[in-house]
Amino acid sequence: MSVVLPRPGTAKSVDALRSIRAPSEAAFVATFGNLLPRALYLRTPNGRAAYYELPPSSPAPTDRTNPISRVLFVHGVQTPAIGLQPLANALSSRFPYAQCVLVDLWGHGLTDTPFVAHDPALFHALLEALMVQLGWEDAHFVGYSFGGSTTATFGAAHPERVASMVLVAPAGLIRATQFDELQRSYLHGGEGLEERARAWILELLEGGQLIVPSDWKERVGRGEVVAEAVRDWQMREHEGHMASVVGIVRDGGVLDKHAEFAKAAKKGIKGLCILGELDNLCSVQDLHHVGMRNIAVVPQVGHGVVRERVPEVARLIEDFWNEL
Repeated sequence: MSVVLPRPGTAKSVDALRSIRAPSEAAFVATFGNLLPRALYLRTPNGRAAYYELPPSSPAPTDRTNPISRVLFVHGVQTPAIGLQPLANALSSRFPYAQCVLVDLWGHGLTDTPFVAHDPALFHALLEALMVQLGWEDAHFVGYSFGGSTTATFGAAHPERVASMVLVAPAGLIRATQFDELQRSYLHGGEGLEERARAWILELLEGGQLIVPSDWKERVGRGEVVAEAVRDWQMREHEGHMASVVGIVRDGGVLDKHAEFAKAAKKGIKGLCILGELDNLCSVQDLHHVGMRNIAVVPQVGHGVVRERVPEVARLIEDFWNEL
């Protein structure tokens, strides 16, 4: 039987004191190699979270008043921090004096699934706790998909923590009303619905069935990140992963965060939004509607822009950071 997480506003369960433990780093590395630095762990009341540091390789330049020194990468739903590793590496090489950190969000990668509602505040608390552990007063955020929504809502709630924000193909501006009555029942959940809801949410996120490329092991051996293989591994090896995925889609900020985006846009945080031209989850009009103005569009690519067009995304972020 699959795990079903509590919903916001429900009474706290005795199970809230426990979390579902993530797989080991050894198991992950045995499958996907050492693309990421060795995992570091953050212990919180909600469970243990993994993060990864790309340390600075050179001193900060003396000719810049505010060099980019702290960067936090926030991934989307399903693919964990390793999915942003190519972009993080590209930006780390362009800004060698920056400390770049990637975090596995709840229920992803090597981070536990807490048995609590997966609302935005849960993810904000994780980011806040990580920044406290790192000794960071603020950071430049790069958030992809659900991570873009989390970055925007975190910026709305804690603008003093966000030096700048890059939202790549952000989720959060999808309206629940666009789904039909049966689909909305899956978003709401309930007895007798959970197995079908889980299957529908997975299909919604994948755009169909999850298909792992047959040559994924060879590609991993060449140092590639094969996101489909990572997602498949998590579904098999992380007992809390799918519960977190369902919880995030229902309550985490994938849907109907227009007010929070608009609030973030009014906080004076310098921002850049990057969209694939063919993205069907977010449009330039959606972002304009909530007050986001600095928008770059990458042609002939969809929601996977952060994986498929790393050099172009990195160049856009580099240009934006150099103008701060």
